[in-house]
Amino acid sequence: MNTKLTLRMDEALVRSAKVEASRRGKSVSQIVGEFFDSLTVVRPKAPALPPLTASLVGVLKGRGVSEADYKKHLRAKYS
Repeated sequence: MNTKLTLRMDEALVRSAKVEASRRGKSVSQIVGEFFDSLTVVRPKAPALPPLTASLVGVLKGRGVSEADYKKHLRAKYS
């Protein structure tokens, strides 16, 4: 069932929407409907981390370790 929806927009935006809809061979209502439909599409989750990596997530939270500390560690390790 289709239901009427009233939108209030700037005139220039309405004109450009009509031009774009015409260019695509669709109505403005179809384009708006497709946009709203795209908002409800379920997006895939981020890939799961490997078990070892997942177990380390957050382990240094609140420890005050900085990027400079990490770089210092790497320099000492590889020199």
